[in-house]
Amino acid sequence: METIFAPWRTAYIRGEKPAGCVLCRDSLRGEDLVVCEGKRSYVIVNRYPYTGGHLMIVPFRHLCRLSDLLPEERGELFAFMDLSVRVLTEAMRPEGFNIGMNLGKAAGAGIDDHLHFHVVPRWAGDTNFVSVIGEVRVIPEDVLGTARELRPYFMKLQREVCG
Repeated sequence: METIFAPWRTAYIRGEKPAGCVLCRDSLRGEDLVVCEGKRSYVIVNRYPYTGGHLMIVPFRHLCRLSDLLPEERGELFAFMDLSVRVLTEAMRPEGFNIGMNLGKAAGAGIDDHLHFHVVPRWAGDTNFVSVIGEVRVIPEDVLGTARELRPYFMKLQREVCG
């Protein structure tokens, strides 16, 4: 068996875990991974990405059903999806995107009590032998670095898109 080292996970493994929901806005105050905030939702770089640039769009309100979203929340979430695709396109030049959500544990939701959308940039060949044969994904990028890189694009494009 081959070993892949991921020393950055040690801080999480040994560190204190926040009480309550990890996606609720209050638990993320000062979080370096948040790249954009609106009135009702925010965009965050996924701490455990599928690929570099993997974003999550999260409503501030703690809810788990789409039917519980207010129309204003739905509008802002969709606007942030569009903005995220624009930012990632300009900053990272992906060849495609996966956009979606997992509702419920049976659907693969790692956090099933606070709904959120995933925006995953994709490139031809971004899954390689390690992912396919070894069932291990290697992300060659530090997520905090990704957040620092994307934040100025969000600021610029949010002004252009939202006025």
